[in-house]
Amino acid sequence: MSYADAIQFLYGLQLFGAHFGLERAQKLAALAGHPQAELRFIHVAGTNGKGSTCAMLESIYRTAGLRVGLFTSPHLVSFRERIQVNRQVIAENEIVRLVAEMQPLLKDFPHDNHPTMFEFVTVMALKYFAEQKCDLVIWETGLGGRLDATNIVTPLASVITNIAFDHTQWLGDTLEKIATEKAGIIKSGVPVVTAAAQPEVLAVIEKTARENNAPLTKVNSGFRIQDSELSLLGEHQKINATLALAVVEILQNEIPATATHLHAGLANVSWPGRLQMIEHAGQQILLDGAHNVAGAETLGAALGRQFAGRQPVLIFGALADKKWPEICRVLAPLVAKAFTVTVASDRAADAAELAGAFRSANPELPVMVSASLADALNACKDSHFVVVTGSLYLVGEALEYFCLSPAATGERGLNEWLASPKNGD
Repeated sequence: MSYADAIQFLYGLQLFGAHFGLERAQKLAALAGHPQAELRFIHVAGTNGKGSTCAMLESIYRTAGLRVGLFTSPHLVSFRERIQVNRQVIAENEIVRLVAEMQPLLKDFPHDNHPTMFEFVTVMALKYFAEQKCDLVIWETGLGGRLDATNIVTPLASVITNIAFDHTQWLGDTLEKIATEKAGIIKSGVPVVTAAAQPEVLAVIEKTARENNAPLTKVNSGFRIQDSELSLLGEHQKINATLALAVVEILQNEIPATATHLHAGLANVSWPGRLQMIEHAGQQILLDGAHNVAGAETLGAALGRQFAGRQPVLIFGALADKKWPEICRVLAPLVAKAFTVTVASDRAADAAELAGAFRSANPELPVMVSASLADALNACKDSHFVVVTGSLYLVGEALEYFCLSPAATGERGLNEWLASPKNGD
């Protein structure tokens, strides 16, 4: 089997969609030898900020001398980004080996209850982290929490970053319903930390924590983090950092980390594609995966604070199942010019429709439809400040364009899946 064969096999698993529930992942993990039993986890859920918070926790504990596994999704360019040890992406030959070793386990499942791609990859990651003898795994949920395949582990701490509207067709159309799904990662007696602020959301988290006798810590916006202490841009990252620090404090007896480890970890953390500033041919180009309304508002706040007085040129693409008209309304007043592109996905929103949304939101805004990201970048090559945002697909394409990511062979399609709404086991 080659690496291309292994990736093609994972593509084939997309046939089984994303049927939420824990039974298949639990059975597959059992067939693989219960690798999760050999590992310690911090489980992170939430609407936005999961990846950044995971990256901060990973950086802190790696700085403290631990061997740290990191499991995140989606990937921006290479599938290998999803599974890392000490921030080294998993090797192609390891992907090949793990796929080959786990393929025979699938014969124990009937076709109508077959593991999905994400379930297969989740157990694959568990197996790899156990083999790598990780001291700790920072473990990000895929979608939701309660019925997400990652929820087969019992962590040292559960983290819920925040709750906002996203994936409403699967998680529910109210903040309370979404919070119920995210709070499903709360386990009996396991401490919970959250930065969620809305009263109706906190009520759900508090109730779930109480029912599970899980000590709850609520992190507010009284930041203890200064701009100079954090390598990631954006005021919202201070909330994520404060959240990470709260987790470290709570777990101090199980996993010691000194103040030096904390400061060095936060100062050196890296998380591509989220308010990531790059310099290219005399331009400043800001890459940010603001793929929902809350993310767009966070980007807007960063433009007003970190880049006050500078109106960028915007390059925007989105998926059709996102609330892109609202995202366009948030961003349209903040930019000098906009280029829209159709991202490389079957779920993409049409660039012409995106352009229409920008024009409706700000009739004075010059808006151009581009055939590709490369065309849009070429059209604004004389602009000093450019923002590429919207879908993480588009941000991944930009990272690939600027040669800032692990090489891949068209693997962004592995982020595609079609779920049956609310079909848990």
